[in-house]
Amino acid sequence: MEPTSTTARPRITAQVLFGLIVIVVGIIFTLANLGIIEADQYLSYWPAGLVAVGLLKLWQARDGHGIFGGLFMVVVGGWMLLEHIAVIRIDIRDVWPLFLVFLGGYLMFKGFGGGRRTSTADSTAHITALAIMAGVVRRSSSTAFEGGDLTAIMGGCDIDLRRASIAGDEAVIDVFAFWGGIELKVPQDWHVIGRVTPLMGGYEDKTQTQPAQASKRLVIRGLAIMGGIDVKN
Repeated sequence: MEPTSTTARPRITAQVLFGLIVIVVGIIFTLANLGIIEADQYLSYWPAGLVAVGLLKLWQARDGHGIFGGLFMVVVGGWMLLEHIAVIRIDIRDVWPLFLVFLGGYLMFKGFGGGRRTSTADSTAHITALAIMAGVVRRSSSTAFEGGDLTAIMGGCDIDLRRASIAGDEAVIDVFAFWGGIELKVPQDWHVIGRVTPLMGGYEDKTQTQPAQASKRLVIRGLAIMGGIDVKN
């Protein structure tokens, strides 16, 4: 008997979702040019794309890591949709304190150890940084580095991992930059895999001399909204 080959199920990513959104927009413009529909009636619902991406990020959130960016996009996109369809009118000046409530809940979640996969004596095996209108500097020399969760909102995170070593074959860092920047310094023998979705922002991999068949992989995934994420060695 011949062994049956199993095909890996395609993984839904933010890039796939954005590709679908681009296809839908192209179809709308084509139908509008043919005089079948009015493009403005459909394109005005573009915040639904933010909600879709946010829900995807929440679904992909691993043990609570990366949940901040997903919630942010769902809230902003949902608020803009509600404003457009006139079901409810909300003045941002009336509800901005909810941002403090959400931020406080996020800090409590992290303070109580939310998202920690395992308890370890090495406090730098998993790096967590939250920079809001400020700068945060972290460095790790852990011999069993697992990953991290980095958030920069109108601020910056400077993370130095050049003396760290990955536990196993792969480590994952979830990033979210909104009007801010995140800079990662990694060892030269790490292979960096970028899965960052930029929205009016940027992601740049400046690492050099990466081994093609590196046994240690660092996966960087998340969102850069009007912000930047740089990786260098």
